Amino acid sequence: MAIEIERKFLLNNNNWQQHHDLTVTHIRQGYLISDSVRTVRVRWRNGKGFLTVKGKPQPGSIARAEYEYEIPGPEAEALLLLCQPPLIEKKRWLLPAGEHTWEIDVFEGENAGLTVAEIELAGENDQFEKPEWLGEEVTHDGRYSNAALSRKPYSQW
Repeated sequence: MAIEIERKFLLNNNNWQQHHDLTVTHIRQGYLISDSVRTVRVRWRNGKGFLTVKGKPQPGSIARAEYEYEIPGPEAEALLLLCQPPLIEKKRWLLPAGEHTWEIDVFEGENAGLTVAEIELAGENDQFEKPEWLGEEVTHDGRYSNAALSRKPYSQW
């Protein structure tokens, strides 16, 4: 089983932008299903489509099942039309940090004004360096999940 373990943080400032080894990707995604047990997401990234199925973490855990499959671009575009609006639009900046990579999502559209940093880990107790621009951890605050942001965008908080 594929497992995702990630932690999510707000940012204190934009000093992460001073790094020269950043790469950026534009992402557009929507949700076909988003309930208390699972999410089924369609994502368009770098000219490619992806279908992702995620389970919900068990209480007290941040690990959850995750399955992601590349799908043909035209199918991704058609599936995005079936997703509940609004779609999530964001620019994702990748910043290598030792054995890990920070994913910094700068949201656009109805979630403009929100920026979060995520780090994927091999285990729930993995240690990682916390850069000075990292702010409050929101891993356990469901409002910051992309699925929740598609139901109640940041602009409506």
